[in-house]
Amino acid sequence: MKTQSLSSNQWKIEVHRKQSALPNPLIVILGPTAVGKSEIAIQLAERLDGEIVSADSRLFYRGMDIGTAKPTEVERSRVPHHLIDVAGVDEVWSLAVFQEAAQKTIAGIQAREHLPFLVGGTGQYVHAVTEAWDLPKQEPDPTLRAVLEAWGRALGEEEIHHCLSIVDPQAAAVIEPRNLRRTVRALEVIFRTGKRFSDQRRRGISPYKLLLLGLTRPRVELYVRIDARIQAMLDAGFVEEVRDLLGRGYTLDLPGMSAIGYRQIAAYIQGQITLDEVVTQIKRLTRQFVRRQANWFKLDDPYIHWFQVGAGTVEKMEEVIREFLGK
Repeated sequence: MKTQSLSSNQWKIEVHRKQSALPNPLIVILGPTAVGKSEIAIQLAERLDGEIVSADSRLFYRGMDIGTAKPTEVERSRVPHHLIDVAGVDEVWSLAVFQEAAQKTIAGIQAREHLPFLVGGTGQYVHAVTEAWDLPKQEPDPTLRAVLEAWGRALGEEEIHHCLSIVDPQAAAVIEPRNLRRTVRALEVIFRTGKRFSDQRRRGISPYKLLLLGLTRPRVELYVRIDARIQAMLDAGFVEEVRDLLGRGYTLDLPGMSAIGYRQIAAYIQGQITLDEVVTQIKRLTRQFVRRQANWFKLDDPYIHWFQVGAGTVEKMEEVIREFLGK
């Protein structure tokens, strides 16, 4: 049976059946920005001899610490962390590169007889690993890409994203409207192949015995935490971090600089907007991002064990993991 011909529910049932007897467990902790994934994952990894593999695309880039809410050195010293600070700001860490690196990292953790925790809120990066995506092998077309990038700059990031939504709504739904690089890549593949980008990311059968654990909070509480996080970033020197990156010659069209907040702070540094306007924009963009994350991780997904964060959450999750592992 070809998995791509199955409906979403049929595919999940087939995956669940085949995974149930696999010997190599992978714990996945997912949820929206600012819900508390990092701290809870660290506590669970400490209790269960685990190591953390980041599936957050914002954490790849060195020198981008404050604006990405990257785990601190102290936090990373508590348990091993992987796939953080693995690229320069001017490097492209594509989905395919991440997938290969994550698979190798997870294999290494399992070889050490430790428990791997895949942690993140970047939906396509999580699914690329857990669903063993067969990613498009289309080689880049520099000429076409340059034309599309110029078109995007002329139209504006959100307008060219709207064009993508017309030809491939499914791809557009999971690409941030202001992420010109990913929008252009999707359009490039579509124009080169004549097929929708979303149709070319075929799902396979995961080689892991998966346990998906989702974290949630009431939306109002989550927004309060987001606002507090943004203020904490500013207090910690977010403006100085962006100023330093610009001073080192990094430009705003680089992949790393597409993370929410960096371009807005840069506009403030360049005198284009006020700091109050920066805060308003970052809050708005972060809320939009949270809503897009919900497209990847749905509360009614029967294969995700959802936990509302509060007193005793870590203990409840540990109990579910130990039962899953047969401990």
